[in-house]
Amino acid sequence: MNRPTTFSDFRSDTVTRPSPEMLAAMSAAEVGDAVYDDCPTTSALERLAAERLGKEAALFFPTGTQSNLAGLMAHCGRGDEYIAGQQAHVYRSEGGGGAVLGSIQPQPLPNEADGTIALEAIAAAIKPDDFHNAMTKLLALEDTFNGIPLPDEYLQQATELAHAHGLATHLDGARLMNAAVATGRDPAWIASWFDTVSLCLSKGLGAPIGSLLIGPRDLIERARRVRKMVGGGMRQTGYLAAAGIYALNNNVDRLREDHERAQRLSQVLREYPELGAGDAQTNMVFMTPVAGFDAAAFTGFLAERGIFVGGYGTLRWVTHLDVDDTDVEAVARTCADYF
Repeated sequence: MNRPTTFSDFRSDTVTRPSPEMLAAMSAAEVGDAVYDDCPTTSALERLAAERLGKEAALFFPTGTQSNLAGLMAHCGRGDEYIAGQQAHVYRSEGGGGAVLGSIQPQPLPNEADGTIALEAIAAAIKPDDFHNAMTKLLALEDTFNGIPLPDEYLQQATELAHAHGLATHLDGARLMNAAVATGRDPAWIASWFDTVSLCLSKGLGAPIGSLLIGPRDLIERARRVRKMVGGGMRQTGYLAAAGIYALNNNVDRLREDHERAQRLSQVLREYPELGAGDAQTNMVFMTPVAGFDAAAFTGFLAERGIFVGGYGTLRWVTHLDVDDTDVEAVARTCADYF
């Protein structure tokens, strides 16, 4: 993509680059061979993450897709089934890895606007113990979902329903820290409802690479085998783990700035009803232009002026640590010029 020298990148919080302080921590990291489990910095990151989320153990992965896959495969065997939202990332946007690599059948159910799945739908989808059926083993939820934190009461109700039927629970918590900051909840409280949690370090937390799977030690050891099987066993990961430690120690509370900036961005976009912009609960603003509005012309106009936004049809603006107030001001000026 040809970009101006100076640009505002709202496509995703995955575009963040390490700060000088994070780079210094990476450069100074003590490393070993993580496949042999003797990389001290990687082990320190895993202990820190497990402690922060109140779990026994954690395991470092290169990507959230691989972390979620290992979570699915740690919980489910060949021919088992997991329940997830129809719009959930783990079902829709991870290449069908659970089915392709784990032979795990997905049972997708409609997501409500707030990311929840109706409790009645979950209960109805759980298969009876009959040899005609796949064995339903897992409920997978996502928090945040399209930038919306799952409601506190729902976390309890959905996971208690699953556990009452003998299902395990997994949280795709790629942006769990955004949910925690937005709701004022301790991230360990959110994680407490789930057996395993996948936490991404390379989105709003600003690390260049990395996710963690966090949960009971026996499940994490199963996931370690899966990680090796799918090529995720890396060597001197301490350099990357140092970035993760810096992110967890320095970049969680500052997510509040991203949320405030997204709210201001939403106010700017909502001045133009044609854009169909929604509110921001965390660091995302979604925009569904009204019928007849030329969204491609609008995004092209933005891009020519160094402003980049993601999505197709429904557009997504994401604030992050590499976006500041001047970027939001640039959007305001550019929208005024366009309209």
